[in-house]
Amino acid sequence: AQVALLDRNSEAGQESKAALDEQFEAQRTVFIQCDVTDPEQLKGAFKKVIEHFGRLDIVVNNAGVNNEKDWESTIQINLTSVIRGTYLGLEYMRKGNGGDGGVIINISSLAGLMPAAFQPVYCATKHGVIGFTRSIAVTANMENYGVRLNTICPGFVNTPILQSIDKEENMGQYYSYKDEIKNMMQFYGVMDPSIIAEGLITIIEDDTLNGEVMKITASQGIHFQQYSQTPFTS
Repeated sequence: AQVALLDRNSEAGQESKAALDEQFEAQRTVFIQCDVTDPEQLKGAFKKVIEHFGRLDIVVNNAGVNNEKDWESTIQINLTSVIRGTYLGLEYMRKGNGGDGGVIINISSLAGLMPAAFQPVYCATKHGVIGFTRSIAVTANMENYGVRLNTICPGFVNTPILQSIDKEENMGQYYSYKDEIKNMMQFYGVMDPSIIAEGLITIIEDDTLNGEVMKITASQGIHFQQYSQTPFTS
């Protein structure tokens, strides 16, 4: 495997690359500083990956924030950039465009499947990721893109995004409800990122999965959302 890491935070990206380089050869990873909300930066990053590795097989759109105060930015990062990253991945990977196929995994949240009190914009973006990914997955199947598209919806995960709940500049008018959110975290439990990685590998390796919504929770582990109605296809 060869991995390209994209992040706006150069220091964090270099640290991630260094950690991988300790386990594998350094030439198997590349870090590209990129603000996913900047269309030209994101497009350029995809181009650099192709130039560096010569191909693209897997795209994981994982950038996400929790900021109810600057809600426009939350939409740009959590939803718009996921859509743009998906279309860029399809541009390089779909068979009708000279690609070899592949898989795109968009990270949503359990908040994409249910209401999230005190985080309405975050919740809306995560609903959007699910709706977009399921829809484009049907299109990809009908048009024989050779690309599978799936969504992962984790519960609370032990990452820096949880720290945003304690910040007024992130929570805005909902800052006074931070203890209620923390109570929810305690009730549902907080997972280690490794179980999310396990779900990711499952989707990458199982080529029967397309348009699926994988849920990962502390109580039930990895399982899938069941939908009663099959999307209409002509």
